[in-house]
Amino acid sequence: MNIYNVIKKPLITEKTTTEKDAKNVVAVVVHSDANKIQIKQAAEILFKVDVKAVRTANMAGKVKRSGKNIGKRSNWKKAYISLNVGSNIDFFEL
Repeated sequence: MNIYNVIKKPLITEKTTTEKDAKNVVAVVVHSDANKIQIKQAAEILFKVDVKAVRTANMAGKVKRSGKNIGKRSNWKKAYISLNVGSNIDFFEL
């Protein structure tokens, strides 16, 4: 898999922002077929950081209803990337 297809977008929520400040952990949405080794390599090459560990979680899509119609959002995968001391990823650079 191409490293540019592994990491899709950053996951910026209140919880992930707190973890980034306290534990130097960044959350990203990744390709559902990507494994931890591919995620680590992609993060090190794209963001030029030193990765300590990667944790992944498969998220089930929610069932949504609009009137009589019932649908389901797509399943997706997220990764928590732990960075070594001195490494930093800033998604909002000026």
